[in-house]
Amino acid sequence: MNKTIFGIACLLGMLTIILGAFGAHGLEKLITADAIETFETGVRYQMYHVFLLFILGVLPGLARNIRRIVFYLIVSGIILFSFSLYLLAINELVDFDFKKIGFLTPIGGTLQIMAWGILAYNFLKMKSNTLQNE
Repeated sequence: MNKTIFGIACLLGMLTIILGAFGAHGLEKLITADAIETFETGVRYQMYHVFLLFILGVLPGLARNIRRIVFYLIVSGIILFSFSLYLLAINELVDFDFKKIGFLTPIGGTLQIMAWGILAYNFLKMKSNTLQNE
């Protein structure tokens, strides 16, 4: 098990719960229903990728450099995708126009897609005995 990846997954998981509760209870009267939905999308995708980090942290037989690449893609994807959605959702509450950073959302999504693809490719090319031995 990779303790760093597992630890980051735990921290991001806690943050996901905090942000989800904030979105559900702290923002509900402050922003529109569409903005709440945007915020919830960020929370949902963050949690999906937290689960992927947990899997990455315990998956046997994956080369260290591949594990590192996938880890950085996932974390960068969470930051760019989910956090840009959080900021876009609260846009009407602040003076800064977060729509200017809206281009970061699809970049983050692309990084997440790349992480899934690289992980899948490397998992499929592993020999079955590598998985059984670890």
